Amino acid sequence: MQTYTGGCHCGAVKYEVETDLAKVIECNCTHCDIKGLILSFVPEDKFKLLSGEDNLENYQFNKKKIHHLFCQTCGVESFGRGENSKGEKLIAINVRCLNGVDRSKLTITPVDGKQY
Repeated sequence: MQTYTGGCHCGAVKYEVETDLAKVIECNCTHCDIKGLILSFVPEDKFKLLSGEDNLENYQFNKKKIHHLFCQTCGVESFGRGENSKGEKLIAINVRCLNGVDRSKLTITPVDGKQY
């Protein structure tokens, strides 16, 4: 496990997250696909929002299970909040928004989100 920092483009939203980036997905649902999101899910206790809670806007669609949170200043979705099928709270980290990550070294698994 490693601690990464991340956030939005303008710097209003900043966070720390502890993850090993062992499972990174690229979902093809209409939302993730158009935004180019590459995601890693972590338990809520591995995520700490450092700044910007008051600058976040929420977008939900389809079954409205995931809170797609984006900075109201720059529009970047650096993370989201949701629950898995067991009811456990998870944070969806947009790996593109993490500092110091070489995406070329990640194993990215495609996920067919269009089926949901």
